[in-house]
Amino acid sequence: MPGDPLLAVRGLSTWYELRRWGFLHQGWVRAVDGVSFQLAEGEAVAVVGESGCGKSTLAKTLLGLLRPLRGEVWFEGRRLSTADDWRWYRRRVGYVQQDPYGALPPFLSVRRILEEPLVVNGVSSPSKRRAQVVEALEAVQLVPPEEFLTRFPHMLSGGQQQRLVVARAILLGPRLLVADEPVSMLDASVRAEVLQLLRSLQQRHHLSVVYITHDLSTVRHFCERVLVMYAGKLVEQAHVGDLLREPQHPYTQALLAAIPDPDPDNAKRLRPVPPGEPPSLVRPPEGCRFHPRCPAAIPGVCDRREPPDFQVRPGHVAACWLYEGARTVTVVSAAEGAESR
Repeated sequence: MPGDPLLAVRGLSTWYELRRWGFLHQGWVRAVDGVSFQLAEGEAVAVVGESGCGKSTLAKTLLGLLRPLRGEVWFEGRRLSTADDWRWYRRRVGYVQQDPYGALPPFLSVRRILEEPLVVNGVSSPSKRRAQVVEALEAVQLVPPEEFLTRFPHMLSGGQQQRLVVARAILLGPRLLVADEPVSMLDASVRAEVLQLLRSLQQRHHLSVVYITHDLSTVRHFCERVLVMYAGKLVEQAHVGDLLREPQHPYTQALLAAIPDPDPDNAKRLRPVPPGEPPSLVRPPEGCRFHPRCPAAIPGVCDRREPPDFQVRPGHVAACWLYEGARTVTVVSAAEGAESR
């Protein structure tokens, strides 16, 4: 896309240190290991993958809740390196948590929950705070707002609680929204409503969104691009339509094959499932991290050399040695340009 990206991530690594008895170093959990991508203003991108692949750690790093071990994060053309940089950045980012029940303080009313971030960010006028709270409740369709201001979280349904979490996330007018599995704790009947709400808010306010999910069936109606994550690394990046139609990486193909089929005639059909389990992120395998489970692994190549990002077609990138003849793609920082190939 033309112009500098709103968010640029280059070589991002967030590892957890393992310790025994509080002081003996036992190694590192490489939850996010060398991740690079870009996000344009107003764009929604999904990060998908199975449990334990590093999606939530990536989300917490993008929120500034975890500091990366190495790598760069650029926002609005500014590199985030100091505590002041991250403080400036967090004011411009909203967070929609996975579990609305645990995200909301049970002893505060709806009005207090929404007023707290305004007080922290220096909105001293009570009338102005109330006006912003009412506006946020109307935006997430908790109407009439007067009926919800004095309620407590336990007095709301699961869908209403998640709408309140969304209201808190957009309260300060962020430019970037990080949604970590925002519908996984909701009933199936409510999920579509919450996703439609997030999509309408994204389009109305021209928000950029990082949507973390393990459910590929929801990304078609919510995102423009998809990033597929496996064992701490991004293995495929593409426009949502291209990826769902023609997945290029064997892991993405396995993810799509695992989506439940509503056709009862296919209920007894055996689905091809990669053998084995995801690797330990303490001692990941050499080479491609998917190669021990990959049906297309090339002996002597996939088990020895880590694949770079190959451009399979314009806008479609896969980290797989099957495409060794294609051009390699390197994502660079916002200061250096959009992409170099």
